[in-house]
Amino acid sequence: MRRAISSRWLTRAFRTSEALPPSGLPIFLCPAVGLPRQLLFAPLRISHNISHARLVHVDASAPKEEAKTVETSTEQPRELPFTCSGCGAFTQTTDPDQLGYYDLNAKRVRTWLNPPKHELKEHDVRENEVIDDVLQSMDKHQLLALGFDHSNLVVEEQAATPAPTSKPPICERCHDLVHHNAKSASRVPMFHPTVESLRETIEESPHKYNHIYHVIDAADFPMSLIPRLNVLLGDISLRTRNRRSRASKFVKDRQTEMSFIITRSDLLGPTKQSVDALMPYLREVLRDALGRLGNRVRLGNVRCVSASHAWWTRDVKEDIWKRGGAGWMVGKVNVGKSRLFEEVYPKGRLRHPEASVGPTAVGQIKPLEDDIDVGDLLPPARPIADYPAMPLVSSLPGTTASPIRIPFGNRKGELIDLPGLARSDLDLFVKEEHRQSIIMKKRIVPEQATVKSGQSLILGGGLIRITPSSEDIVFLMYNFTPLEEHITSNEKAIDLQAQTRTSGAQENIALPDTAATIKHAGRFALQHDVTRQRAGPLTRKNSVGLSIDRLPFRVLSVDILIEGVGYVEIVAQVRTRNLYRPREDRGAEKPAEEKSTSKALASDPFEEMMRQRRDNQSTRRPAPHPASLDDNSPPEVDLPTVDIYTPEGRFIGTRKPINGWLTNKPRVTAAHKKSRPRKSMKGQKKMAKMEARAGGGSSG
Repeated sequence: MRRAISSRWLTRAFRTSEALPPSGLPIFLCPAVGLPRQLLFAPLRISHNISHARLVHVDASAPKEEAKTVETSTEQPRELPFTCSGCGAFTQTTDPDQLGYYDLNAKRVRTWLNPPKHELKEHDVRENEVIDDVLQSMDKHQLLALGFDHSNLVVEEQAATPAPTSKPPICERCHDLVHHNAKSASRVPMFHPTVESLRETIEESPHKYNHIYHVIDAADFPMSLIPRLNVLLGDISLRTRNRRSRASKFVKDRQTEMSFIITRSDLLGPTKQSVDALMPYLREVLRDALGRLGNRVRLGNVRCVSASHAWWTRDVKEDIWKRGGAGWMVGKVNVGKSRLFEEVYPKGRLRHPEASVGPTAVGQIKPLEDDIDVGDLLPPARPIADYPAMPLVSSLPGTTASPIRIPFGNRKGELIDLPGLARSDLDLFVKEEHRQSIIMKKRIVPEQATVKSGQSLILGGGLIRITPSSEDIVFLMYNFTPLEEHITSNEKAIDLQAQTRTSGAQENIALPDTAATIKHAGRFALQHDVTRQRAGPLTRKNSVGLSIDRLPFRVLSVDILIEGVGYVEIVAQVRTRNLYRPREDRGAEKPAEEKSTSKALASDPFEEMMRQRRDNQSTRRPAPHPASLDDNSPPEVDLPTVDIYTPEGRFIGTRKPINGWLTNKPRVTAAHKKSRPRKSMKGQKKMAKMEARAGGGSSG
């Protein structure tokens, strides 16, 4: 028992009681009197910990005795967590070069295992007894007349010790990522899972309803898409465009659905409204990336979110809460799964009216305390908490090493963060000190680079080279990557990639032996017509409003994707008569395998595959005979092209242009605009002279 009051507080209270009404007493002295009335002065904050409270004074003449300690609480011995809360790796204390290692000699680990004991000194106990004797000797009726209640003045409670650390320690690798840098943590080897292992992990789900969120990165969209993921994870049915189609089906008493989430959408535009306007474009590009399946499925459940700006994350959180069951975050490494996990996890809903297990579980979700059933691939779930520790967010590829299961809503469901699949190993050709610099972490506002014939655009000091292959055409290139750009001649660009020449303005971030691996990644044509978007007032309806067919030029564009890094937008303007030229080999015989070029500048990549199907004999259209071609046949299209050279000729893709320059170009404010020049006064002076002369002549 202790008394949370001191003589100083009593003295202050009694001295002020004569001058102030009872309503002016501090709340901690008399809660019954002070709470229903307005306070005249702010009450003091009193700590309930007796070791931090101010106690009565001790007589200075009293002999000093050696302070004896009395233990006030006993705690159960602690143990290290079963898995690391940051990366999900299983705890081990033997090999520091492996995942989940805990150093038992580290201070943070020793403090967790053996927390400091909070003890109460003997002289503090004696002081509390003195206060108790003083209160007992006073008349209770006199205290009531003064506005005090004896029961409120004496607070009888056991000595409370400070709350122990609520969060357990994380492993050494995660600790280095948080407090130091990713360089030391990258020394620990990381093994990425396969799609088969993820499928087996999801099959161990103890929930009846499962929903897979396929997370795609917006930086190089759609290169982080996993092809045929719904088939590889167990033939998950996607809802087709048929209005009678079922959204999902039960397989082995389980229902599994899948939807798409595009993360880090703040990299695409400066505002939420500008990114929302890109949703039709994103769905169209996603359909093309899905192949033949994209023309049949519905994509109304595609969400474009930004965890750092909280764009549409609340809708995803409520969707996870209403679904219940298990929500699985699936995607490649460094697409933003853990950051999205932290934003969409339903926190603080342990006592929510809708929080319950319900029919979502088909097995035992909570593992036994004595015998933890880990399973083959799925680790045990964490204890229930309103605000649990979230997975660690880092730019290091493969931060999440093992599935992290965190239940929500009193086991209404759980959210699982899965390790990322292998994405791009372009960083293996980059120096270690520059590997973090190739990751796009914020929206880029590029500068317009003009590349003429005989010049090349160098990225990363020679890591990637883009060389126009069409002559007498000026290309405009916009670098939406964190790599530094440099325009130089083709001869110098080849020497920079071969590492036989060094540039003083830009450092080559590639490793010394990367020059031997440089190969031709391909020749890419600017096959998308963006004349309407780029022509400005010529095609604008509220301005000139000309039709594109009446313009003597065309503006063509394409986006060159660099896997895991970003994209480069390339634009070129060509004359219409040079673009559509008549066929020179009209009378010559062409092979049957040659594809015909359409007026839309982009042919269907699956048309030839459909014609070669065995079951498509009845609908196969025969190739036109050369003799049947008349003068009205479509002309040949001469598209401008660029050549790209990368390590091993990989990491490159293309997509329909997103027109990033029109969305992310630098803002032109009033300060940037030049003011109107001052009007010359010569005319006014001349007019004044002529008027004066005319007036003088008339008067004469």
